[in-house]
Amino acid sequence: MPSLKDVKTKITGVKKTSQITKAMNMVASAKLRGAQQRIEDFRPYAEKFQFAMGNMAGSVDPAQYPLMAVREAKKVELVIVSSDRGLCGSFNAHIFKLADKEIARFESEGKEVSIVCVGKKAAAYFRKSGKVRIKYADLMGSFQMFNAREIAQDVAANFLAGESDQVEMIYSRFVSVAMQKPTVATLLPISPEAHVGETAEAAVSQDYIYEPSAEEIMDVLLPLYMNVTVYRSMLEVSASEHAARMTAMDNATNACGDIVHNLTLVYNKARQSGITAELMDIVGGAEALKG
Repeated sequence: MPSLKDVKTKITGVKKTSQITKAMNMVASAKLRGAQQRIEDFRPYAEKFQFAMGNMAGSVDPAQYPLMAVREAKKVELVIVSSDRGLCGSFNAHIFKLADKEIARFESEGKEVSIVCVGKKAAAYFRKSGKVRIKYADLMGSFQMFNAREIAQDVAANFLAGESDQVEMIYSRFVSVAMQKPTVATLLPISPEAHVGETAEAAVSQDYIYEPSAEEIMDVLLPLYMNVTVYRSMLEVSASEHAARMTAMDNATNACGDIVHNLTLVYNKARQSGITAELMDIVGGAEALKG
């Protein structure tokens, strides 16, 4: 049985760890409110943007636009968005598991795969794979639209240069505080669908007259569409990260409480055993004196 001093030291250490995890839970909760508000505010804009793009894409020839050109996918690029920091449970592991599955699928089809890592954890995980083309680390803590634009421009330039034939984004979509769903979405070639988020009754086909022409508008909107798509995925991951960390730290705090409870029982047993041994020594000494 461990000594009283060892058990007491362990109890003190676990209590300090519990204070840290509780503080991290509170910080993650505060950050989650802001991140959740950002993604909830941005989703309607992104959906309406895609809705307008879908309507406009139906009136133009996709072959006129290099970013919409569909070609045989011999080279596939994966843009993997993760967090910069850990201590968020299996959040990043689920993203990487999906990414590994996609890589294995493409390679089994004889396609060449390259990776763009957004977030320090993704860069660290795929560092030894030999497939990382470029990484954006230390970005997810405080990113803005210009960061998404930089990533989108790099991916688009690589696509237009013929270094990739298809680009997919892998990220975690924020569903709720308790659920974050790893998701795969095609980034290039761009193929916006009309009536995203609309009901079947509301999805009525309509013809529009554009001024300037739809072709001129598409030249401007296609790069913006990529910026919006990348930025939305980063917002989704940001909210998902804070939700996962809040849950993980809450579970860690509860686990610390259970450990302290068990160690307290061990401490009491050790203390009682010591007291019993001392009483036995006293009684034995008293009996020896009587004899």
